[in-house]
Amino acid sequence: MGKQKGISLMSSSPSDGYNMGILMVACLVVSWIFMYRWNQRNKKGPKSWPIVGGAIEQLMNYDRMHDWLVGYLSELKTVVVPMPFTTYTYIADPVNVEHVLKTNFANYPKGETYHSYMEVLLGDGIFNVDGELWRKQRKTASFEFASKNLRDFSTIVFRDYTLKLSSILSHASFQNREIDMQELFMRMTLDSICKVGFGVEIGTLAPNLPDNAFAKAFDTANIIVTLRFIDPLWKIKKFLNLGSEALLDKSIKTIDDFTYSVIHKRKAEVEAARKLSNSDKKVKHDILSRFIELGEDPESNFTDKSLRDIILNFVIAGRDTTATTLSWAIYMIMTHKHIAEKLYMELKALEEDRAKEENVTLTQFELDDSESFTRRVMQYAGLLTYDSLGKLYYLHAVITETLRLYPAVPQDPKGILEDDVLPDGTKVKAGGMVTYVPYSMGRMEYNWGPDAASFKPERWLKDGFFQNASPFKFTAFQAGPRICLGKDSAYLQMKMTLAILCRFFKFDLVPNHPVQYRMMTILSMAHGLKLRVTRRS
Repeated sequence: MGKQKGISLMSSSPSDGYNMGILMVACLVVSWIFMYRWNQRNKKGPKSWPIVGGAIEQLMNYDRMHDWLVGYLSELKTVVVPMPFTTYTYIADPVNVEHVLKTNFANYPKGETYHSYMEVLLGDGIFNVDGELWRKQRKTASFEFASKNLRDFSTIVFRDYTLKLSSILSHASFQNREIDMQELFMRMTLDSICKVGFGVEIGTLAPNLPDNAFAKAFDTANIIVTLRFIDPLWKIKKFLNLGSEALLDKSIKTIDDFTYSVIHKRKAEVEAARKLSNSDKKVKHDILSRFIELGEDPESNFTDKSLRDIILNFVIAGRDTTATTLSWAIYMIMTHKHIAEKLYMELKALEEDRAKEENVTLTQFELDDSESFTRRVMQYAGLLTYDSLGKLYYLHAVITETLRLYPAVPQDPKGILEDDVLPDGTKVKAGGMVTYVPYSMGRMEYNWGPDAASFKPERWLKDGFFQNASPFKFTAFQAGPRICLGKDSAYLQMKMTLAILCRFFKFDLVPNHPVQYRMMTILSMAHGLKLRVTRRS
């Protein structure tokens, strides 16, 4: 008995060996991770982990990713972040940016990765394609945006919708009611881009501010496709139709139902107009009508899907970007009182000068009389033309300074076709991505000097006139062959809007309202912009 007991004490079971093996593997893994991290102890920039690379740090800082990058780029100018299936290289030095956007442009397309993320929303539109398909759309669009007819049509549309917005603000002022300025700008720019782009009135800026399924679906889709850039599981969720991807699928259906219905209606109108005599025809200047007419050329071959992609690209470019920039501009103006007053004086001086030129007597108005106030606002708006807005140099500087610090597109990734070396010596590999970062670039002292973080419109003026900076330093409208075609149109709408609003209203932030950005392809405010508005005498 004793001998058997001794033997049983000395023997080991199979499970003990199994547990010992697990322990050894665990020790090896921990040692590997420790050595991996130890080797990075002197490395500048984001730290990475085995297999997942920098995904952990990026996910942890996702809600503040733009400022997270500012911290690294202020020291390094170039930041390399390995990810599970690719490598992101972030750049903020204008020399590197020029290399990517111009010098070696052909090597840095949108790329397959970006296209796969955004295809569900942007399809094969101008902002999501490369090569011949991009060149074809670029050529057509550049011709259309240079059209005086489109410019004049846009000026009228932008003025009309700004007047609708000013009416809403006037009533809110009279009732001492809080407003969400960003929501109102989103409604105004959506209505105006649908009028300029589709030729349709969707009415989201009506006085009762009705819900709009297309607008909600568009916002939802924008948020979800942005998340794809750092969500390694999005393809699995898409395949299984789960979570955010299931919601995205529903949103895209709503977007497509609206867009295709407009395309079919406009095609029918174009076909009907063809049968009329020239004297009976009403010329349409919206972008969709122009592309439909151009599509009659066999070489153009614009299908309904092509038209859908083209128009949705213009919507995301002309709606969200302009609305968010206007929101940040109002925020910066009202938090810098001396700038607000300087801007007001420029707007008032223009009013007086234009009234003299047009031999117009400016009507008097009372702040507590809505009718007389509205008449004066409309009178002022009538004095604002494309040419007169071009003389508002300080306003132009205010908008540009806003874009420097709060660019509508805070990051813009490019694919890499072949291995390359950036001017600063950074090696980039084919299949990876290079992202220039306008948000960070505007805050770099090596780009703008020691006052880079300050809101200072005067930096754009010389002897009272506006002076441009290099587009590779001020990248809010991109640069090189892909420089934004809608730049002049965007400035036109923003100047029209701010000229009218800042001439007749003052804005104050609701106490304790948080102002911070939301992670989307566009730099919108996460909680909107809650304000109280008062009329100016």
